[in-house]
Amino acid sequence: MSWTKTAQGLRAAPTGRGTNRWVVLVVLCVSLLLVALDATILHVAVPSLTEDLRPSSTALLWIVDAYPLICASLLILFGTLGDRVGRRRVLLLGYALFGIASAVAALATDPSVLIAARALLGVGGAMIMPATLSILRTVFPDRRERATAIGIWTAVAAIGAATGPVLGGFLVENYWWGSVFLINIPLMALILPLGRRLLPESRGGSDGPWDVLGALMAAAGVLGCVLGVKRAGAGDPLLALPTAGPLLVGAALLVLFVRRQKRRPHPLIDLRLFSRAAFTTSVGCIVIGMLALVGLELIAVQYLQLVLGLSPLETGLRLLPLTFAAMAAGATGSYTLRRIGPRRMVGWGFVLTAAAVLLLTLMGQDDRPLLLTVGFVLLGFGLQTTLFSAYESMLSEAPPQSAGGAAAIGETSYQLGAGMGIALLGSVMNAAYAPGLAGVPGVPAEASRAAANSLGEAYKVADQLGGTAGDALHQAARHSFVNGLHITLCVSAALLLVGAFMARRLPRVMECPLDPDADAVDALGAPEAASAGVAPERGGLAAELAGTADSAAAGLRGTSGPAGVADVVSVGASERSECLESSEPRVPATREAIEPAGSGRPAH
Repeated sequence: MSWTKTAQGLRAAPTGRGTNRWVVLVVLCVSLLLVALDATILHVAVPSLTEDLRPSSTALLWIVDAYPLICASLLILFGTLGDRVGRRRVLLLGYALFGIASAVAALATDPSVLIAARALLGVGGAMIMPATLSILRTVFPDRRERATAIGIWTAVAAIGAATGPVLGGFLVENYWWGSVFLINIPLMALILPLGRRLLPESRGGSDGPWDVLGALMAAAGVLGCVLGVKRAGAGDPLLALPTAGPLLVGAALLVLFVRRQKRRPHPLIDLRLFSRAAFTTSVGCIVIGMLALVGLELIAVQYLQLVLGLSPLETGLRLLPLTFAAMAAGATGSYTLRRIGPRRMVGWGFVLTAAAVLLLTLMGQDDRPLLLTVGFVLLGFGLQTTLFSAYESMLSEAPPQSAGGAAAIGETSYQLGAGMGIALLGSVMNAAYAPGLAGVPGVPAEASRAAANSLGEAYKVADQLGGTAGDALHQAARHSFVNGLHITLCVSAALLLVGAFMARRLPRVMECPLDPDADAVDALGAPEAASAGVAPERGGLAAELAGTADSAAAGLRGTSGPAGVADVVSVGASERSECLESSEPRVPATREAIEPAGSGRPAH
């Protein structure tokens, strides 16, 4: 590591084995792409898998749900573990486990083996997801660059989620269902040595023992809540024991976890993060954004296939504008955030999404391609804008030593929001759909009750009845589904407007407080020191200026410790923030010359 004096102070010039942070971002994005693909690629393989392995209905449910359930429940555990033992170490272990589990899943000949492999994939995913975000938080200390990196990161997530069904369909059609897992192995064999060579090591700032019992309580609590929410989304009664039991137990464990963390001198998660309005609001916005996205996508797929009669491939193509719009929002998110600030970006993102949802209420039983395309473009752009800004604000509010815990909270919120979206909007849809089939002329009561379960079930019952009664049930089911869709869209729009109101608690402008923490520089330029968790020794002018800048950064955030990492090792006592942008358009500020301490320059 060489330390270079400039007119603006002392900067770290990574040398030796230092790695360009944009190369690191490429490795992290490939990691995310694999995890996002695996979350959706299995869905199209379910019919072929069912025909081959003959699983029971319960076993099939666990084959599909084991991955997201295990992944969601272990995010906090592995996110905080990475803060203690090293995020790169946890990430590389996740790579290896993901590859091994993929091989077991591809070669499974029994449903129980496939369930176990899917659970191991969930463990690997839980290691990978928070580690990618926390490493990204460390290697991009400058908030402007970090915003760009998060925009790319979220765009890759959208690509993975959209590509999964298409790639899965191609593989199943040309090979066999196990190939959807087998493709992970060569990719992991490539990324594991690359990650070991290129990714920097970083740790959090806590030196206390890792709270194993607390981590297990958090894992069990999240598992219970997600399991209960998924059962509710599948149509089980909310007060039934299989649904209410996991929810109550999970909520109780999470309450005990919070109380335990408040009492411990070295907690897993610094709960003081939730005292920051921007952090708490960002987490809430992620939940609402995912709630709307997943619930609406599920209903949209049913509408396109069952009402309009499109094939799975045609359905995927109709949803592509949503994905492309999400990619565009991620690519332009950094610029937009600097220009209008987090509050307006999240708030107007929610408003745009609500407008798109209300526009989609014009959908009927006839195909309107232009309307659907416009609605999906607005929906994808608005939601991705909101999620991007919420993630960026959440990570920027968290100090670097808590990056793993903060990333785990964000990813857990993502998973909970997805489960709640299916449960809540699915329940609204079912409640609005079922009454329309109660009194169809010529249809027996038993057939009406069966048809009320879903539109697909209604079509099967109508085909069995045949004749005039079958036609009447078919038309009534289509009409009732569209009416239920309109009601569900209105409820979703109301929730999105609640999110827009919540966004008023976010900062009006994008602030970039300075915090010259040498550990971040070491993570890129001095792997040996970073691995040991030790910053390089500074003396003379460097030490003096660094101490002055540390105090200034702490004063900006109103805390006694550092609030974030910066790539500037030392600058003046109160240098103007580079990316503090007003809501009015202007030329972005550039780095100014240092002013001496006590110059009277106001802090932002």
